[in-house]
Amino acid sequence: MISKEFFRVLEEIEKEKGIPKDYILEAVEQALMSAYKKNYDRQADVRVEMREKSNKILVFGRKQVVEEVTNPSREISLVDAKAINKKYTFDDYVEEEVTPKDFGRIAAQSAKQRVIQAVVEAERNIIYEEYIDRELDLITGIMNRSDKRNVYISLGKTEGILPMKEMLPQEKFIPNERIKVIISKVDKTTKGPVIYLSRIHPLVVKRLFEREVPEIYDGIVEVKAVARDAGDRSKILVESHDENVDPIGACIGTNKSRINLIIDELQGENIDIAAFDQDPRTLIANALSPASVVAVNIKDENNKQSVVIVPDHQLSLAIGKRGQNAKLAHQLTGWKIDIKSEMQAKELGINYKPLNAELQKGQQVETDETLS
Repeated sequence: MISKEFFRVLEEIEKEKGIPKDYILEAVEQALMSAYKKNYDRQADVRVEMREKSNKILVFGRKQVVEEVTNPSREISLVDAKAINKKYTFDDYVEEEVTPKDFGRIAAQSAKQRVIQAVVEAERNIIYEEYIDRELDLITGIMNRSDKRNVYISLGKTEGILPMKEMLPQEKFIPNERIKVIISKVDKTTKGPVIYLSRIHPLVVKRLFEREVPEIYDGIVEVKAVARDAGDRSKILVESHDENVDPIGACIGTNKSRINLIIDELQGENIDIAAFDQDPRTLIANALSPASVVAVNIKDENNKQSVVIVPDHQLSLAIGKRGQNAKLAHQLTGWKIDIKSEMQAKELGINYKPLNAELQKGQQVETDETLS
């Protein structure tokens, strides 16, 4: 016998934790099968049935009808089978109840342990399924605790790991501080899901724009690409699918209201916004913003190699600190960019056709630091 309280507890677990009662019952029945084999017959082929209406636990043994019995735990003679039911013949399977009289005590102990284990496993699976579907999503958590390598972020029902190397260079652990992070990876382990987070992933920038710019959320403006030197500078490439909507203006917002929220979230990281263009010359020029570009020569279209000519006084700005501006422009466009000043181009005998200045569309949103 099994108490009605047992089934009532399973119903409460189902309501409170969202774990189906049938899932736990199946796990318990498997545990009881193992308990029967361990305590009564290791060779037996059995199934356990828990009947809620009668509050009973029943064990049924399954044996095959054979000419000569060599394994009594799994085989039965034709004579014995026909004594149960005359319809049986060779190779049929006979099932009969084999519930031991003292099975209730063993069953109760096994069931309790398995229910606890099944609930833990189910909760882990629920968390894993929830977060594996949210990989590369931006979420808000709370800084909970830290050690030498990681900051542990409370995500509500579970905790995520933000490695120190995935934090912005200037960031520090502040207990109970809210923080926006990308779910970079979700691992399934024997101890439950492990949720890895990041603040330096390029998608952090994209997701922040999706949150703050309604035109992006609605699909009117599209973020085509993001290049990032986390903590210092990011470049984003945007395109409008509505000729009446300026993609750069939409991202910046009135009085820089939208872009400033993102810059604040990124601890003052500089952001350059460039307009996407099908013409690779204009695209490359836009990506090098805030530097002005005189001309773009396509050196090798198949291998995406270009030579960019800039005013002499703009050379250092176009290249950027430690080559940062050129590197990010390359990442943004996929084109290799060789930058020359007008004087260098003349010395090297590079012929070029000036790019219409009006075609170059890019804007730098300045913070406390600018390119030099």
